[in-house]
Amino acid sequence: MTDAEWAVVRDALSVPAWLEGRGGQPEGYCHRQMLDAVFYVTDNGVKWRSVPADFPAWDRVYAFFRRWRRNGLVKELHDRLRGQVRETAGRDRQPTAAIIDSQSVKAAASVPEASRGYDGGKKINGRRRHVITDSFGLLLMILVTAADVTDRQAARVMLPRLRERFRKITLVWADGGYTGGLVTWAKEKLWLTLEIVKRSDDMTGFVVLPRRWVVERSLGWLMRSRRLVRDYETQPASSEAFIYWSASMLMARRLARTATSQAVNSLQ
Repeated sequence: MTDAEWAVVRDALSVPAWLEGRGGQPEGYCHRQMLDAVFYVTDNGVKWRSVPADFPAWDRVYAFFRRWRRNGLVKELHDRLRGQVRETAGRDRQPTAAIIDSQSVKAAASVPEASRGYDGGKKINGRRRHVITDSFGLLLMILVTAADVTDRQAARVMLPRLRERFRKITLVWADGGYTGGLVTWAKEKLWLTLEIVKRSDDMTGFVVLPRRWVVERSLGWLMRSRRLVRDYETQPASSEAFIYWSASMLMARRLARTATSQAVNSLQ
């Protein structure tokens, strides 16, 4: 991270318990070093044992990653950065609309058979990433499943959680994979309008579809991180964590650029 990016991330970190007198003791490594190491693994896709010697020992970096995954700290950091991005853009922290979609990726040999499947439509043996974003393309929810779990099956799990966590959301855009009884179920059970944005039959080639392009762009952003080009994780929870790390890197860079631009403009 640059100094500007670290300033953004540092302000979004939760205060350690020992600083507030709630027990515990200071960590043995600087948070900036550990975060840089995890960002390096996410961005470059290296094995944990291949973490460069400039960073702390690889097993300490992995222990840091695992602890943040188990305690939900990476998701907490991600959500705080998302709120800052929305506020910087002049929006409320709580969105009122969302877009849902999924992405199937091939699984490496390290992925066990119990958590992988075959996506017949995309002809991919691996896992599927189900994501819900706001109108800016910022992630709201993530669910990693076997690739044979359909969009409608995942949506029945995700939409109630979305409704519970983001009370202001009343409209969700989706593609044709979410048609059928799901639309009626979401309306009657969740008071949520699921609007299907379909591709017309007379369209040929690549066409940008309203609203759907936002979440598809977000899935494209994830593929810029080499660790996410293929699913290498034994546990789906680790796959979800790396997605949060990747999105956090993107938002930290965006916020740092905005802060730098504002500082320059104030000096002129």
